[in-house]
Amino acid sequence: MRWFFFLILGSMLLGDIAFWLWGDRKLRRTRRAKIWRPLLGLWAALLLGYLLWFILLPAQARHAHVWMPIPALALIYIWHLLILPATLLYILIASLVSGIRALLHRRSQRRTRPETIDDAADLGLRDEAGQATLSRRQALAAAVVALPPLVSVGAVALAMRQVSHFRINRIELSLAALPAELDGMTIAHVSDLHVGRFTRAHMLPAIADATNALKADLVLFTGDLIDLALADLPAGMDFIRRLDPRSGLFLVEGNHDLIEDRAAFQSQMRQAGLPLLLDEAQVVTLRGRAVQVMGITWGRGESAIVGSISRLLPQRRPDAFQILLAHHPHAFDTAAAVGIPLTLAGHTHGGQLMLNERLGAGPIMFRYWSGAYRKNDAALVVSNGVGNWFPLRVNAPAEIAHITLRAASGARP
Repeated sequence: MRWFFFLILGSMLLGDIAFWLWGDRKLRRTRRAKIWRPLLGLWAALLLGYLLWFILLPAQARHAHVWMPIPALALIYIWHLLILPATLLYILIASLVSGIRALLHRRSQRRTRPETIDDAADLGLRDEAGQATLSRRQALAAAVVALPPLVSVGAVALAMRQVSHFRINRIELSLAALPAELDGMTIAHVSDLHVGRFTRAHMLPAIADATNALKADLVLFTGDLIDLALADLPAGMDFIRRLDPRSGLFLVEGNHDLIEDRAAFQSQMRQAGLPLLLDEAQVVTLRGRAVQVMGITWGRGESAIVGSISRLLPQRRPDAFQILLAHHPHAFDTAAAVGIPLTLAGHTHGGQLMLNERLGAGPIMFRYWSGAYRKNDAALVVSNGVGNWFPLRVNAPAEIAHITLRAASGARP
């Protein structure tokens, strides 16, 4: 998928160039063009420079957060992934509308505009000394060009207020398959830490302390320990070691963990002795009953999920209460079909940018994106994640999920 990564970066680069050319043309005839055009050029040059660096030297660019402040990185990500696409869409629509209006106007007038008339004189925009004044149209053009960068800066300010904040999301689930002895069993569900660009090492102790304060029976982590670079893995592993497992601690990998080197991530986690489940299962005993925690590897597409769960099926303990850890929430469909009563997942960040609980990026991209879901007698909990790969969240707060399981009527004795 490396080609796809470079395709996205190339598209962003072309988008920056398109915005620069469009903005420069708009600003060319404004009163202070000699000031505004260089400022626009500097804005574009800085953004283009970062993208070119990432394209030409991706290994070095993945470590930019070592020296680059969070607000600078946040500006780059918010601009390219949120503001620039919206701006280009506006430019496209505005250009189409303007072109259609101009065509209709020419047809209605059936005459051309004299080329010898100066624009300002033609519009009657000369002052008493004969100097061209700033028209309303020019002022509006300048404002339109300035608006996207200003919105980006405002969004960065909002993101900086959020980047280290998270909530404890308390969820109670009633499950028919839960043995009566396990009624009241608790799980601290942590996901999507993304150590690196926006979740820096100094933020991790507070997250670990908040998790430990829950005193949950199980601590379960559903992937994306790191964001991009394996150089951040030692900090991520230190975070896992800080967690108090009480009765059990297990984790699975996520897609971001594997961006740089899948084999290296898995081997380093194994060598550190951390309980990473790779299509594997482990059993712990709680209140005299067996609880089997199963974890699947990251794979793209539904077929990869089905393959991983099929490799787990021979390992199932029929006498144990089973919990599946999967980074992608769509694993729930297969898990519910084979009778696994509880699935925990992350990956979605709660939809990241949501208008409300039902409208936004979450339901556009995923069948399940935040909170608890049910299918037959099975349940799924999707965590919003406690870290960030993108610095801005809207109606999708970062969280640690504290899950309490209850034995429903008809629970197994």
